[in-house]
Amino acid sequence: MEVVLYIAALVAAIGFLVLCISLGATLFSLKGTLNNLSKTLAGIEGQMEGVTRETTTLLSKTNSLAEDISQKSEKLNTVVDAVKGIGDSVNGLNESVQRITTSISKEVGKNEEKIAQVVQWSNVAMGIADKWRQRKTINDQDVAVVDTVNNTSKEGCK
Repeated sequence: MEVVLYIAALVAAIGFLVLCISLGATLFSLKGTLNNLSKTLAGIEGQMEGVTRETTTLLSKTNSLAEDISQKSEKLNTVVDAVKGIGDSVNGLNESVQRITTSISKEVGKNEEKIAQVVQWSNVAMGIADKWRQRKTINDQDVAVVDTVNNTSKEGCK
């Protein structure tokens, strides 16, 4: 039975040796993987520094662009206010013209009969003036010219 105990101890020793060899191989493989991972992380760290620098530069440019847009927006607000003022002035002018037009229309409506009478009287006055001119022309032609020196008379125009 002692032999069995030695065989068992030998089998256990061989099993422990196999376990140690496989554990060592696994650890060596893990060491290579960790070295690769370390190199990859170093590369990522370098890239992250570059990305951080570019992000900082981009953020700076974005801030200056936002400030420029803000200044231009303020200037544009001034222009918009001026255009609004012009629009308000034009609206006020339109309202004034409409009031004047309405007022004139009302006054013409109120004085329509008087205007008609003025037109009739002006037509009558112009007719009288025309007849007066015609009569004066006729009277001027009918005037007799008398020569007192020679005691003769002449008819004709002046």
